[in-house]
Amino acid sequence: MQYNPGWNDSSVNLLHVRAAGPADTLHYVWSSIGAPAVLLVATASGSSVLRVNWTRLLSPAPAGAIWIDPPSSVVYSAAVVFTKVFEYSEAKAPEELFYPTYDLSGFSWDSVNHTLNHTALTAEFSGVPATDPGGSFSNGSVGFRVTAYEAGGRDKPLPSLLHTANSSKVEFVLAGVAPRGNGSRFALEVATVEETGVVQELRSARSIDDEYTPTIFEMLSLVAQSRNDSSTRSFLQWKATAYGSRSPRREDNIQCRSGALQVANWTLPASSIVRAYFGEGVGSSYSVSAINISFGGEDGEVYQEKRYLSWSALLGFGQPPRDTFSPLVISIMAVALGTPMAMLLVGGCVLLFAQRKRYSEYEPIN
Repeated sequence: MQYNPGWNDSSVNLLHVRAAGPADTLHYVWSSIGAPAVLLVATASGSSVLRVNWTRLLSPAPAGAIWIDPPSSVVYSAAVVFTKVFEYSEAKAPEELFYPTYDLSGFSWDSVNHTLNHTALTAEFSGVPATDPGGSFSNGSVGFRVTAYEAGGRDKPLPSLLHTANSSKVEFVLAGVAPRGNGSRFALEVATVEETGVVQELRSARSIDDEYTPTIFEMLSLVAQSRNDSSTRSFLQWKATAYGSRSPRREDNIQCRSGALQVANWTLPASSIVRAYFGEGVGSSYSVSAINISFGGEDGEVYQEKRYLSWSALLGFGQPPRDTFSPLVISIMAVALGTPMAMLLVGGCVLLFAQRKRYSEYEPIN
């Protein structure tokens, strides 16, 4: 992990996570310059490096300020941008009531350097609106907690996402923010930027196995696929749940819904690192899609009571991890299905033995 490589000022945040192999390198570039975003860049070189022109990046025209050296080694690049937080209410109203939107590109962000943990490979972007006339953020903040992985495994805290060494986790946290209505619900707008020839697809997978995430049976994935060979380039994956506690338990579950994937006809904030890497072609040479992910039941009571909400998602390159039945579940299913069969088999043997014994009591007739 590198924080603001080549720059000593902590008033802005850029976090570079680099995973190098013998013949390839994966780059994750997180930043809160403009709307919080992450660049995902895969290269066919084990020695590719990130370059940043800080003067240009912090200027009104940041195009070209971020690149990978050597440029010819780049085989795939994409971006995920967390653009807005919506607050709305459905309680006692014939239709949804939306409050003024929280545009994350207009937030003021704390220094990530204070939260950077090189051992655990974690960091947190925490911010508040630059102007907060209603005082909703007087005791609250919006956060994005980032985790990188050195090996495959499964997270211990709920929702216990399965991960690989090539993936990273982001946790969206809404903590202490005062709702502007009695039944407020919140939604996060997530935008993706893809190269020409790559399309996004929203997938839903259901399973009867809820061992790792109790009562949650649905996994959703936003998958980037190549139009040419249908190969998967990158993904954003999450369970259909959020939680209302810093130490989540099953009873802290908050309902999570995903809207339809939309082709975005708007441009990203000019100060975003996305424009610094992709240039001015965003929206024309590159495709932009967006999806809204909403949290909370119809009455919004969970957040109203706890004033805390966390939602976790995994992102990475290639195919998203797929949950399979654990040995425990397989054992339970084997017992559940095998016991009746064993009982039938034993019962049949007992009946057969009893019949043979009964007939053997008679002497044969000559």
